[in-house]
Amino acid sequence: MPGEHLTDIVVSRLKAPGTYFDRTTPAFGIRVGKNRKTWIVVRGRERARTRLGHYPDLPLAQARKKALVLLGSPIAREAPAPKFGEALAQFYAVHVPTLKLRTQYQIKRLLDRHFAPSLSSKRLNEITHDEVSRITDELSKSAPSEAWHAFKDARTFFKWCVPRYVRHSPMEGLKSPTKYVPRKRVLSDTELVEVWKSAEGVGYPFGTAIQLSLLLGTRWGETISCRRAYIDPTDRIITLPETKNGTQHSFPYGDLTAEIIEAIPRFNSSDLLFPGRDMVRPWNGSGKAKWELKLVCKIAPWQLLDLRRTFATKVAELRDENGRSAVPPHVIERLLNHKLGTVKAQGVITAVAEVYNRALYMDEMRDAMRRWESRLKTLLAPK
Repeated sequence: MPGEHLTDIVVSRLKAPGTYFDRTTPAFGIRVGKNRKTWIVVRGRERARTRLGHYPDLPLAQARKKALVLLGSPIAREAPAPKFGEALAQFYAVHVPTLKLRTQYQIKRLLDRHFAPSLSSKRLNEITHDEVSRITDELSKSAPSEAWHAFKDARTFFKWCVPRYVRHSPMEGLKSPTKYVPRKRVLSDTELVEVWKSAEGVGYPFGTAIQLSLLLGTRWGETISCRRAYIDPTDRIITLPETKNGTQHSFPYGDLTAEIIEAIPRFNSSDLLFPGRDMVRPWNGSGKAKWELKLVCKIAPWQLLDLRRTFATKVAELRDENGRSAVPPHVIERLLNHKLGTVKAQGVITAVAEVYNRALYMDEMRDAMRRWESRLKTLLAPK
């Protein structure tokens, strides 16, 4: 009967059949069978075993409390709730890994940035409605969209804590300080030129990444995570192994993009186009760089997400020699790596066709990129 310091992580990883007793609470443990895990407590001179419930329906914290009550502990009913930071670490270890990678990143970023600094040392049962509201209300003044996402993720965390650690969530009855409103900002031609020239002035890495995002329409994370191994300079095709929608994405690029990629410094220890200081992870210094760019870029406030939307809009506005739309909607969707089964326009693509035609439209995409670069060069030409 092995002994373990039982935690949520330890219990979730127990696989080998057997009984594991908790070093923290003697006589309390868990029996691992072929199909399920059962909490037990051993009592009395005869060492009789009492079943408390099954994991994960009965969480560790609640099972331990039950055991202490049965063992006659005078402090069992008043066991203190964990601190916010401790519960958050368990949330990251147990629940968050079950989510998509991008969702994992966003949840950690928002909770660590906006809630952990002021709440980490407080016990969960001491956190009030007002404390949570104060955080989200203040955030909504400067970043309404971020406030909405932060509120949603914090609510998910506190719901997860019930009934593991507390009886009630401090966010019960609270409403988000803002409504989710998708951004619609698209840079005008004049603003586009200003952003491009300002990025050129700021230079590598941030300015160069801005220019590539405008040229390719890639998501910001895809741009700064791009590796030379993804680039085929002969056929001028970039293949991203896995993107936000979970699929590989291949798309062509043109002359202007090729010039910019060729000018990017090469590093012997990394094939990332934009490596961080450790040369292993992508560069992540956009906070200070954005501030520097906005000092020289004199246009209305904009965000990195607006670059991709601007790309899609400008490509959709391209016209052929007869004044008709030069790039069909489904080609734009392919460039953006959206699910084509949802496109409803001329040349509709069904979900079945999406599976069998994954490699198609390369010629159409190449033509679209050629037209887009030509349009961009015209805008950038001296007047």
